[in-house]
Amino acid sequence: MTRTARVREVFATPNFVRLYGTRLVSAIADGIFQAGLASFVFFSPEKATTPGKTAAAFAALLLPYSILGPFVGVFLDRWRRQRVLVVGNVVKVVLVLVVAGLVLANSSGAAFFVIVVCAFGVNRLFLAALSAALPRLVDDAHLLTANALSTTSGSVATIVGVGIGGAIRVGAGSTPSTDAAIVALAALVYGMSATVAAMMGRDLLGPDLSQTTSADANGRAQSPPIPAPPPPRLSHAATTIVRELVAAARYIASRGRAARALGAISAHRFLFGVASLTIVLLDRNYFASPGNPNGGILGLGAAIGAVGVGIVLAAVITPPATNRVGTTTWITVMLLLAGVAIAAGGLPFRQVPLIFGAFGLGLSAQSVKICVDTTVQEEIDDRYRGRLFAAYDMLFNVTYVGAAAVAATLLPASGKSVPVMACVAAGYVLAAVIFRWRSRTPPPMIENQKSSSVAPVRS
Repeated sequence: MTRTARVREVFATPNFVRLYGTRLVSAIADGIFQAGLASFVFFSPEKATTPGKTAAAFAALLLPYSILGPFVGVFLDRWRRQRVLVVGNVVKVVLVLVVAGLVLANSSGAAFFVIVVCAFGVNRLFLAALSAALPRLVDDAHLLTANALSTTSGSVATIVGVGIGGAIRVGAGSTPSTDAAIVALAALVYGMSATVAAMMGRDLLGPDLSQTTSADANGRAQSPPIPAPPPPRLSHAATTIVRELVAAARYIASRGRAARALGAISAHRFLFGVASLTIVLLDRNYFASPGNPNGGILGLGAAIGAVGVGIVLAAVITPPATNRVGTTTWITVMLLLAGVAIAAGGLPFRQVPLIFGAFGLGLSAQSVKICVDTTVQEEIDDRYRGRLFAAYDMLFNVTYVGAAAVAATLLPASGKSVPVMACVAAGYVLAAVIFRWRSRTPPPMIENQKSSSVAPVRS
């Protein structure tokens, strides 16, 4: 079947289209919101941008939910995922409007960061619910294509949102009222995403709250599903969560292919975090005058745009590439590509080569993510998906924040450091070698007991 035919079949599922629309509209809002925050926190003329402050901002935005994410995931396997998408967006509307009010008042103190942390925390829960819900709407034969469409389109939509917010900022000037208007626009778009999510049935996206039916010797069901027991009392919730997280960890450990994929994307994300902090500092303090933040925004915007082009290309080439060479080889190639992109585009420390390097990073990062998302969805049973994708999200953010913390101790204020850039390039090559070596280890028997009904994605 051709790639175009697969895409048509995926879009022929009406409920996938609604889930896809929910993701895209929310992703545009994410980009607008991030553009408003970046303008207010990093690119205001009166605010100096240092490695420590930048890393602290990353940590404040991502670390709290990263730590609590797996615990939230336990409830994600109990709550209706459609309601998570609707209510989560409504909560984001309220929180983002509060942030807009604080930006208008030019307040960037503790209250500002607490509200922003809460907004990003709800958003991470929202994204985990999207990933856990996708296999409910798309069969295994089309899962890779659906992931390529969903994750790539979501990333591109976020970049479009950043472009919208950035264009408003450059056109209207650097004032708290402009930044507040950008943030308020994000709240409006989040409300549109909630409206799209509300068009889906409450039980459509799972989780399956019923136990398995009993069956006779021939496999015929003998009784209707038994309702799952009610959630534990609040006094026992913490113990239950820990016990279920341990069970989920054992489960993923028994799925060697999925565990290796998560390890690969964690390494990629860490190195990507170092590169991201470096690019922000270079565009803000090295390529542009400290007194001309608009120049820094334009340079950073060009790098983000290059990442977006790489993301789009990844969606086009990853499905046929994995069908031809397998996900293991493709992840290895993409890790090596990231190393080359950093070495060739970053080490000259000139803006044009850096933009090309950002393109290579975008292509690599999205290709790896498509492969890993599909691998985890195929290997993990539905009753564990909420917890596993929340844990996946935790790895995604903790490694990024850890990278920012490490980079903040090593980078100068300008962002220019030959040793750091060289280590990032070498790190990608080392990650590729280790992943390939680990993937050559014979898989446990449980991985060979997949149902014959699952369409193969070559590994």
